[in-house]
Amino acid sequence: MTEIERWVAFSDDPKGGNPAGVVLDAAALDDAAMLSIAAEIGYSETAFVTSDLGAGRKRVRYFSPLAEVPFCGHATVATAVALGPGEHIFVTNAGEVPVTVTDGVATLTSVATSVTPLEPEDVEALLAALGWSIDELDTLLPPKLAYAGAYHPIVAAATRRRLAELDYDVPTLKALMESKGWTTIQLIHRTAPGAFDVRNPFPIGGVYEDPATGAAAAALGGYLRAQGLAHDGATIALSQGDDMGRPSRLTVELHAGEPGVRVRGTAVPLTP
Repeated sequence: MTEIERWVAFSDDPKGGNPAGVVLDAAALDDAAMLSIAAEIGYSETAFVTSDLGAGRKRVRYFSPLAEVPFCGHATVATAVALGPGEHIFVTNAGEVPVTVTDGVATLTSVATSVTPLEPEDVEALLAALGWSIDELDTLLPPKLAYAGAYHPIVAAATRRRLAELDYDVPTLKALMESKGWTTIQLIHRTAPGAFDVRNPFPIGGVYEDPATGAAAAALGGYLRAQGLAHDGATIALSQGDDMGRPSRLTVELHAGEPGVRVRGTAVPLTP
């Protein structure tokens, strides 16, 4: 029988953070079985360790209730903490992701980030699906498409109120994301230098909103670096999930010589 663990990532309180399913021995599971388990659990993602490659390397795959995703940050944090202290390397569909675990805190280093323009028509379609207008955006943080293992449009609200009033057109946004290959939408509001409030629609995964999104946090770090708004040595604090009643805290770090972005957070088990 497959043992399924349930964890919360990016919080030290089971009532906060983002729940993730974790299957540490998924060697006998095929794609259909993994998708079925992820759908039954119903969390935004479940991580499956499908093989031990030796020397701390694990093959890891991630499934939402509706589909496989190339990389998931919060399930990576949960899985690494479940594996225990030390150095791990997750071999994901997006590439190799090193993760260090110390005292229940995991720090992952994403694959190399990239940032590209969003076409004007894509911005228009995205804002229409969100019910936002162009004059509600922060002009210092233009919409872009950021990648750190998965693709996330970054859209910055000029006010916290705009971010708080999330009421998007689910079928329209889902169809747009599927057509463009976007995994989630990273909605942000800068609250202070080096600090952001964040929300993350995830309709293609069958989830209205993600309470903590490590992959999008890494992508945001790459975006801020590309925009010249954060530099090597910077630490960026992200608050996510508060509007959902599941407070989550993610720490993003930029390090010299690393093309990826580090994302750090805690994880604790969910008890029945």
